[in-house]
Amino acid sequence: MRNYKSLLTHPIFDIITKVAQKEGVKAFLIGGYVRDLFLERPSKDIDIVIEGDGLAFAKKVATALPLKVETKYFKNFGTAMFHYKGFEIEFVGARKESYERGSRKPIVENGTLEDDQNRRDFTINAMAISLDGQYHLVDPFDGINDLKNRILKTPLNPDVTYSDDPLRMFRAIRFATQLDFFIEEQSFLAIQKNAHRIEILSGERIIEEINKIILTPLPSKGFILLEKTTLLPLFFNELQNLKGVEIKEGIAHKDNFYHTLQVLDNLSQNTDNLWLRWSAILHDIAKPATKRFFIQQGW
Repeated sequence: MRNYKSLLTHPIFDIITKVAQKEGVKAFLIGGYVRDLFLERPSKDIDIVIEGDGLAFAKKVATALPLKVETKYFKNFGTAMFHYKGFEIEFVGARKESYERGSRKPIVENGTLEDDQNRRDFTINAMAISLDGQYHLVDPFDGINDLKNRILKTPLNPDVTYSDDPLRMFRAIRFATQLDFFIEEQSFLAIQKNAHRIEILSGERIIEEINKIILTPLPSKGFILLEKTTLLPLFFNELQNLKGVEIKEGIAHKDNFYHTLQVLDNLSQNTDNLWLRWSAILHDIAKPATKRFFIQQGW
């Protein structure tokens, strides 16, 4: 197996490895940081999963640092976090999750690395690198090949994955837009099937994902996916209503949905300002409610 030590240049990894070896603890780098290593994308969020007590391990790592850091403990979530040399390091104990139908908040139990990888949203986010001195890739769902093929799919049954936590549907579209990936067919169909499940999400969580889509280089891709998966009319029907061309007396008006997305893409080439991009999205938003046809004048 390949040793990935050369990719782990931040000094925190050596410190974590030494503490793990000393304490006899299994520690792994997991999630987005691993994904971005292979994509050669910058990332400052490091997630460490521990088979055991993540809070206790975080405290020992913080003590081993050459400089003092403020460690924040979130006991309700079993996580701890501190900043070190420009990076945010978060620790959590490996866990397995189960869900009740009416909530996306999981029932959490202690688990193994395998349990923790099973609960991840996508195969490309389930990859882990062992911090045991060997630095091997632990990739049970072949996420590395999904990265190469630019495919987004869930580790387990997508129907269950999206129904359990419907925010993952928005995350799928956000990652597809950010990374220019394709959503695997079964995942795409599962999103369409479970679109109604977003009713259990808060507006704040939805808008957080939508803003990330809007801030991508080509945000139109995300909105087209939202429309095709039938998510869009469930939370932003005003934009959905811009879609389509009505013809009267042989006279048609343009499809304002695709026109709006073109304006958004054009503007996005010139500014990263979120609110200017929102102004592009909303610039024609009243047309469906106010359009009229006059025989002598047209639309």
